[in-house]
Amino acid sequence: MNKAAKIVSFDDESLVLVNSNDEITGYANKDVAHDGKGLLHRAFSLFIFNSSGDLLLQQRGIDKRLWGGFWSNSVCSHPRQGESLEIATQRRLQEELGFSCKLKYLYKFEYKASYGRLGSENELCSVLIGKYDGRIKANKTEINDWRWVSPEQLEKELLSQSDNFTPWFKMEWQELTQKWTKSLNHCIEEKELKHG
Repeated sequence: MNKAAKIVSFDDESLVLVNSNDEITGYANKDVAHDGKGLLHRAFSLFIFNSSGDLLLQQRGIDKRLWGGFWSNSVCSHPRQGESLEIATQRRLQEELGFSCKLKYLYKFEYKASYGRLGSENELCSVLIGKYDGRIKANKTEINDWRWVSPEQLEKELLSQSDNFTPWFKMEWQELTQKWTKSLNHCIEEKELKHG
């Protein structure tokens, strides 16, 4: 793996606080937004597939405050204050994995998950999918490891090693495989569109 060492996440970056209708209610530093039970804020999860239908998983950086070292979807992050979802998702793809690709928005959902006394996720999360077959340049300050996994193998791991995965990823994967199979298949079959 070729890993860049650039720091791209900051505790004081300003996140967008919202209500359950996705209406902006204010802004808060990332650290504050994740304290205690958390403040509801915008987030996104990206699921990147290759032409074989494998999903790109990342193992979160060991030093991350919440769920460090856990396996999760390709990218999960937040739009910053004044940043659109489109800009934020492409920025984060480049920062974490070193590439861009066409993304398709599927749905959004609200969830809460606590990580002991270290804090909580309290997010209104948009889920998007994309396709990419090129080179991965993972950022080691964000990602401890990464791999492509077939849906069949992933299902086995989720049954036998569920505790190794982030809670939001497990919720999202269940939703994707139960309600969005046509979109997933279309994404995999579609000709790849690279942005860089």
